[in-house]
Amino acid sequence: MSRRRRAVARQIAPDPVYGSTLLAKFINKVMMDGKKSTARRIIYNAIERFAKRVKAENPFEAFQIALDNAKPTLEVKSRRVGGATYQVPVEIPSSRQLSLAMRWIINHSRAKPGKAMEEALALELADCYNNQGTTIKKKDDTHRMAEANKAFAHYRW
Repeated sequence: MSRRRRAVARQIAPDPVYGSTLLAKFINKVMMDGKKSTARRIIYNAIERFAKRVKAENPFEAFQIALDNAKPTLEVKSRRVGGATYQVPVEIPSSRQLSLAMRWIINHSRAKPGKAMEEALALELADCYNNQGTTIKKKDDTHRMAEANKAFAHYRW
């Protein structure tokens, strides 16, 4: 089976509260052991806390802004040319940008010691909304790495 074959993305049903497929994807990424109702409760409570923290009128729009701030645009991929391996900067497709942003936010929320997931997620989203915190640092590091390896951009495939 070819590795280059493109998979067809499944259609995800929108979440019941905001009617958004974006939020449904986020809920699915937070979900552990198939406990979707628990993941939904955590997400909705975290979004409400986050909206109060940043004083946003519309919690879902604030959530979208936080996600957009966390999305990377460039990353490096290893490319073997001759005997050497180069880190080649490439642009990231929009679906992968979204996936990376969600993954980073969730992982950094889970890594906060001594915090419930709701509170940690609200704090991380607030940090992303304000363009600070560990997720934004990760994004900046990714961009900095791509910028540093710009000389190898001609190896792009």
